Amino acid sequence: MDEVRRTKRGIGELVAAPHLADMDLSGLRAYRRDLQDEEDKVSYWRRLVHARLDMLEAGANTEGSLSVEQLVRVLGDTGSGASRTALSAVHPAEPLPDLPESASMWDDEIDPHDPVALAGAQEKLRAAEQKLTAYRKALFERIDEATAELILRYRENPAAALSALPN
Repeated sequence: MDEVRRTKRGIGELVAAPHLADMDLSGLRAYRRDLQDEEDKVSYWRRLVHARLDMLEAGANTEGSLSVEQLVRVLGDTGSGASRTALSAVHPAEPLPDLPESASMWDDEIDPHDPVALAGAQEKLRAAEQKLTAYRKALFERIDEATAELILRYRENPAAALSALPN
């Protein structure tokens, strides 16, 4: 690949990733697909963490347990009136990445009316959400980098795109 293409480009222009230069086209596609699969898992975890946080907050604002109607309201929308309708390739039975202290986040029963227990649980969940968000951001950067590399290669050799089609 020519060195001119590997120089820094302006905003909106594609920049090749030197560390991907030695990867063949099928390997690059597989690498990008693996990154996308990992991002699906991380996004799934984030949604679970957000749902747990929303349930704890809703539970703190009730006198007893959450009713079915309250659960539907808490888990069915985002608070802004928009529905939670994310598509996910991850299914609950699939193994998911471990999170720090994940067992205590899901297994511990938290009394939503105990301010100390509630604050501790929310703190753990927010810390997990921050880690997942940072990891997800890094995955997106790598996905974008791999996508840019694929586009640059296809521009250099448009016929190479045909190799991605099934036989």
